[in-house]
Amino acid sequence: MTADDFRKLALRMPEATESAHMGHPDFRVRNRIFATLSRSDEDLGMVQLTPEQQREFVGQRPEIFVPVKGGWGVKGATHVRLAKADAESAGAALTAAWRNVSAKSKAK
Repeated sequence: MTADDFRKLALRMPEATESAHMGHPDFRVRNRIFATLSRSDEDLGMVQLTPEQQREFVGQRPEIFVPVKGGWGVKGATHVRLAKADAESAGAALTAAWRNVSAKSKAK
């Protein structure tokens, strides 16, 4: 999977928009980030999962999914190794991340 493939999957989510944060592309629903792409020199995406979802994705496909280092990773931020990912695995993670963030933004 390429960064462009990841971008297309992210933007298929309802109300998803692309923006930028700290020098790299991000994907938002109602102005809340659910996924990002790394800078062009890296081959990573990131999805905002719950810690439980993160354990599930990493446990099932550790070659694709890895927790982000530090506090963000403890909270569920999960890297997606794009070169190893396929549309099904990345799409499932993006959908979960979109649902997590969408539900929070609706509650507010």
